[in-house]
This record gives sequence, structure tokens and C-alpha cells, in this order.
Amino acid sequence: MDYRYLIALSILLGGCASQPEVVEREIGQFDLKLGTAPTRSMAQGLVQPTTASTFRGGLDLAHDSGVYVGQWSPSVGLFDGSQLELNSYVGYAQPRFDDSVGYELGVIRYSFPELETRNREEYYAGINLGSSRLGGAMSSALGRTDSTLFLELGALRPFDVDVRMKYASHSMDSPMYHPGGSVRVFNDWSLNLSRRLLGMQMDLSYSDSSLRGAQCSVYSGQNAYCEGFMMFKAERSFF
Repeated sequence: MDYRYLIALSILLGGCASQPEVVEREIGQFDLKLGTAPTRSMAQGLVQPTTASTFRGGLDLAHDSGVYVGQWSPSVGLFDGSQLELNSYVGYAQPRFDDSVGYELGVIRYSFPELETRNREEYYAGINLGSSRLGGAMSSALGRTDSTLFLELGALRPFDVDVRMKYASHSMDSPMYHPGGSVRVFNDWSLNLSRRLLGMQMDLSYSDSSLRGAQCSVYSGQNAYCEGFMMFKAERSFF
């Protein structure tokens, strides 16, 4: 059996892919989380998005000291046009359990078993104050450097809407050519609003980049689409 089917099976056993809830268990001095949504704040902001991930999931294992490791798969690659992606991370966060001022740092390894030239590491660090988090990341792969700024404001009153914003800059060592010229540096950004309503998880997102028209043929940023794109999603748990 292909190992990607084993990953998909483990996700189904851990919970329905449309159920973003997290299963949490304490194992001695360790805290284990399994879920179909990223459970680590910084990793959640930095993992690559996917447009049609029917099967997705991961785990997060944290020690009382603040050290944690985890793995998140935004796409198992079961369907045509999708690729298996595994995002593995290790880091350190303090404090762990209260809402006081804290910090977090670590490294994420993005792995694409079917296209190893896309593999890379990304180093990140951030601070948090209550439910709000501000973080940054830097990665350097063959031929390019990417930097990301990530802001999560938590639930904003009075509407109880979670706000997450992300801005990234991408710099190429060599120009990328398109029919109308070339591109060496470009930026992209995204905004996500989410709220639980009537038993459903409601998400509204908008993404865009500095590229337009023919330039989008060389787009390789963090968004699923090059030019302005808005998406609304509603998920409901049946179990």
C-alpha cells in the first residue's frame, strides 16, 4: 500500500477531514494533539495553503519544558493535480499554558516526496500577548529567498471574529521570465476571518499579490492564486 494512503487512513481514524476539532491527550509530561487543522500557532501561520485538500491532518507533541515537535500534511496527494506534502517542525515556546507575554521559535521542514527540488527549511520566531501573536520567518532555498510576516489578532469583540494576516516577500537569485518580461522580486499577502456560528466553522479569506496578467505565469508564492481571490468556506462536524 502506498504510504500516502496510510496517512489518509490515519487522518480518517483521527477525525473527519471536515471536522477542524482537535483531539488532545496528556501522556506523562507530554501533551499530544491530533487534528485536521494545524494546532501550533506559528506553524499554522506558515504552512503552505492548498486549494482542494480533502484529506489533511497532523499531530503536535509538546513537553512541559516548552519543547515541541510536530508534523502537518495540508495535502495527502490522493487526487489528480495534488501532491503529497509533509511539513515537519520542531521548536520551543514559553510560556505554554497562560496568556501572559511569551515567545516561540523553531524551524519547519517542507517536504514534497514527489518533487524533492521543492524541499526547504524555514526558520521562524514570534511573540504572543494573550490570544494575539506576531511572528516572522525566513527561508532560503536553491535560487530564492522568502520572508514572511504573520499576525494573528485572536477573537475581536463584539463579533467574536478571529483575524489572521500574512505578508510575504520573495526574491529570486535569477529573473523568472514571462511573455512580457521578467520578475525577480514580488510580494503577496492574505487575510482570513473565521468564526463559529450555528454549529459551523465559517471562514472568509482574501489573497492577492503584486503580480498581474502575464506576470502570474511565473508566480510561486504562498497563495493558491496569483491575483485577487476571495473564498468563503463553511464546515460542520457531524460526529
